[in-house]
Amino acid sequence: MRIAVLDDYQGVALSSADWSPVTDHPSHPCTVDVFRDHVSAPEALVERLAPYDVVVVMRERTPLPATVLTALPRLRLVVTTGRRNPSIDVEAARRAGIVVCGTESLATAPAELTWALVLGLSRHLLPEATGVRDGGWQSTVGRDLAGHTLGLLGLGRIGSQVAAVGRAFGMDVTAWSRSLTPERAAAAGARSVSFEELLTTSDVVSVHLPLAAGTHGLLGTRELGMMRPDALLVNTSRGPIVDEAALLAALDRGHLGGVGLDVFDVEPLPAEHPLRRAPRTLLTPHLGYVTRDVYATFFTGVVEDVAAHLDGTSLRAL
Repeated sequence: MRIAVLDDYQGVALSSADWSPVTDHPSHPCTVDVFRDHVSAPEALVERLAPYDVVVVMRERTPLPATVLTALPRLRLVVTTGRRNPSIDVEAARRAGIVVCGTESLATAPAELTWALVLGLSRHLLPEATGVRDGGWQSTVGRDLAGHTLGLLGLGRIGSQVAAVGRAFGMDVTAWSRSLTPERAAAAGARSVSFEELLTTSDVVSVHLPLAAGTHGLLGTRELGMMRPDALLVNTSRGPIVDEAALLAALDRGHLGGVGLDVFDVEPLPAEHPLRRAPRTLLTPHLGYVTRDVYATFFTGVVEDVAAHLDGTSLRAL
């Protein structure tokens, strides 16, 4: 049995968990090959994965559409980190006799990164820190969070944790999603408001919605234009929820006080992408879940899923 672990950018997959239950399995010992580079072209991906029985993917870094899955007759198990992965065609996998399983995750890490971006933008940490290294001293005036309004698009596991920190900072926390009720919002310490009210009244807007047909392009030209001219926008959820072209246009005309992005339409973000040069931005390379505890949870679950497969069962099948 051969296992391919894809997109291990930091080279930590094997050190984040004990892989001996699969490498030393009594009846089906496995070899594990780790790939640190990213392959996006479907033809090249099929060529790489052809020799493998098991493929491990990190979230949505490498999509597995039907065209790829059906071209891999040897493949019998796909394990994705996390409990959902819309970039895998699960129905096509099922038709091809491929089991798709997930792992547990932690909501704390992306919530923490959200606040790193909010604080970095509000206190101009990147330009000020760079200025100190270059010999400068104080070039900006920061903004306060206490007494101001935090608007959360989405109030699920992650959004609720962001709300708790917002309250600790003394912010007025509002929230919206299509399924949010006033009672659920109140239980998370937030006020349920309309989509339009959230955009027009928030000093900080943070995105915590899943990517779906109803949220793709949710923040376009009209919606971004509704936001306060000096508002901060942070997206640690999924890139396509914010229309990149509309966002670039808003930044170019001086609208929005700052934008913090951890997610993008295409990842890794192309080297010449205009967002890399856009003003008033703080960009991170999808670090929301990239922490030691999350990786330990992910890869321990991967090993458990593969070991169960070797024993003839399925664990956390999607």
